[in-house]
Amino acid sequence: MARKTAGKSTKKKGKAKRKFKPLAWAGFILLRACTVLIVVVLALVILFRFVNPPVTATIFSEWRRLGSVEREWVRIEDIAAVAPRSVVAAEDANFCLHWGFDVKAIRAAIDAGAKRGASTLSQQVTKNVFLWQGRSWIRKALETAITPAVEAFWPKKRILEVYLNVAEMDEGVFGIQAAAQSYFGVDADQLTAVQSARIAAVLPNPKGRSAANPSQRLRRKAAAIMDGAATIRADGRSGCFED
Repeated sequence: MARKTAGKSTKKKGKAKRKFKPLAWAGFILLRACTVLIVVVLALVILFRFVNPPVTATIFSEWRRLGSVEREWVRIEDIAAVAPRSVVAAEDANFCLHWGFDVKAIRAAIDAGAKRGASTLSQQVTKNVFLWQGRSWIRKALETAITPAVEAFWPKKRILEVYLNVAEMDEGVFGIQAAAQSYFGVDADQLTAVQSARIAAVLPNPKGRSAANPSQRLRRKAAAIMDGAATIRADGRSGCFED
């Protein structure tokens, strides 16, 4: 009888050791959720290397707000060559030289007291396609984590092609094709250097600027972008997206 009692006592102690622990269970759930999130994001990154993103959070948000949006996907080969160069010159002149983050630009932004932006086109594509607009540390952390994956799985030409098709270029107007038609009544493959530079000049503030009716300030900015586009073509910094 003594042996049986001892056996029962041992079993009770084992059950006590395996009692429910809320913190451990929460940690397990969090780990599983993070693992699933990473797998889903990587799957989407790989998928969108070959399949055009059907919609983004920003496009959906503007569609709900405005009732409709203008958007038409176009291959980068069907865009006037000067347009991608202009966008790169305006937004990320070292696009072909970095791995997703422009360290020099980041340092310059810090030195300027964060009064200037330092996001590369790769970061902007990550934000536009996989995340949401607005400033928050959570979004920035996710952007920083996902951008290297985009750089690893997408060639630079694909990154730029996606950017040119999902970026907002006027209120409710997304992509270079819709912008070319909305502003100038032409297709993306017919854009001139001046028109391309003006579209690129509105990108930081598409709701507050107009490529069709540019202010003097925007005209000066567009002229600088035209010079920049010519420069990156001459020095080879457009080589990663031009055949």
